[in-house]
Amino acid sequence: MASISTCFFTPTKTPSISLKRSQLHSFTLQKSTLNLQFLSKNHKFSSIIKASIDVAEAVRPGGAVESDKLAADVRKRTMNAIDVCGRRVTIGDVASKAGLKLNEAQKALQALAADSDGFLEVSDEGDVLYVFPKDYRSKLAAKSFRIKVEPLVEKTKSAAEYVIRVSFGTALVASIVIVFTAIIAIISSKSEEDNRGRRGGRSYNSGFNFYINPVDLFWYWDPNYYDRRRRRQVEGGMNFIDSVFSFVFGDGDPNQGIEEERWKLIGEYIASNGGVVAAEELAPYLDVYTTQTQDDDSYILPVLLRFDGQPEVDDEGNIFYRFPSLQRTATPQKSGSGRKEYVGRRWADMVGGVTKFFKERKWQFSKTNSSERGIAIGLGALNLFGVLVLGAMLRESPSTSSGFITFVTSIFPLLQIYAFSFFAIPFVRWFIVSKTNSDIEKRNLAREQRSRELESPDLSLRRKLLSARDMAQKTFIGQDRIVYSTDKDFSDQDYESKEWDRRFRELE
Repeated sequence: MASISTCFFTPTKTPSISLKRSQLHSFTLQKSTLNLQFLSKNHKFSSIIKASIDVAEAVRPGGAVESDKLAADVRKRTMNAIDVCGRRVTIGDVASKAGLKLNEAQKALQALAADSDGFLEVSDEGDVLYVFPKDYRSKLAAKSFRIKVEPLVEKTKSAAEYVIRVSFGTALVASIVIVFTAIIAIISSKSEEDNRGRRGGRSYNSGFNFYINPVDLFWYWDPNYYDRRRRRQVEGGMNFIDSVFSFVFGDGDPNQGIEEERWKLIGEYIASNGGVVAAEELAPYLDVYTTQTQDDDSYILPVLLRFDGQPEVDDEGNIFYRFPSLQRTATPQKSGSGRKEYVGRRWADMVGGVTKFFKERKWQFSKTNSSERGIAIGLGALNLFGVLVLGAMLRESPSTSSGFITFVTSIFPLLQIYAFSFFAIPFVRWFIVSKTNSDIEKRNLAREQRSRELESPDLSLRRKLLSARDMAQKTFIGQDRIVYSTDKDFSDQDYESKEWDRRFRELE
């Protein structure tokens, strides 16, 4: 067997050439296929070869930009995790740091490695590591048109959102100007008719006896407006247009992107505890309802599916959940040495630097202060009052020779919709926000209660947590454990061939 393995792993003598990476991938696939057939009798080494075949096929160079096939959010989170881990990562490293599913992390790493000249390493136990160059971000940007235009798209999107906010606030001012200008025009027309005696000296009473100068409504366009705006920004307030939009439509979802943060917390917690946890440890990060009993672990199913976890039972009958992919890392640990780093910290010590429970943020009806809301409500009420008065005046004198009044009559349904919606939308939204905040408070209280149980566990739970720490295990994959790398030319892999031959001799 020794002679066969020596002949198999030692390359035949050929002219000394240096294969390019693209040629190496193709050649390695053919060689690895033969190796897999030969090593099928030894499960340990065949798994190593099979892993190298799979990843080499996935990262084989091609003409397409693989990164463009990824969702922008997945790509960004993967790249951030790569940077945090020092550009040498396992799939578990990225999944835990970015909160991604294992298959999402794998696809993202394969695509980024293919487009940035990254390479793969395989350990002596078949673990696949992805290694990226320092300038991998610039290489991706140079190759991908999508990555180049994304900043421009984001700016355009932000500009469009601001235009919508400005348009809605400006529409309030425009509506007030149009409505009261039309009222003034109708009153003036009636006054002229009265002066000419067309109605036998009978005067027209509109129901109010004051005049509004439309120019006064543009108070925020005065020379000192921008000074006031800068002061509001420094003090944390809003300008008039933003306050109008905020009062009617609110300020967006305060929990946008918080699910990604939740999964990131869960992944980091599992990885930092050696990949073995009890269900009670993850309850402070999940949606656990008060009706669920302590023995009901159904809430942990989404975690098992995302991070490929599996249940285990100890000698005392306690159920734990092991996540093998999160137990292997390419990131050097701060403490511990050797291949296996024992993780034996108590839960109360571990949570010192980690959020103890996941907390959702409550919705705000509006971020405006009392004075800003007062101005928005006052102008909205003024506009609604003007629309009601104008409607009554148009019904009493439907025909007029003025082109402006004809124009106002044609758009009057839109003015009515805007005036009533200005208060109808916030009214409905207030009930929705109240109900949403009530549900958020219940979930936060349930998670906080579960975290307090862990801070002061009873004897049974304490023994369970300590048992989980005893079962925990974390493996650091250093350079000394790498037996295969796609970054080296085939002629440079002779050391690994000899090392494998030595191991076969030992097995024999």
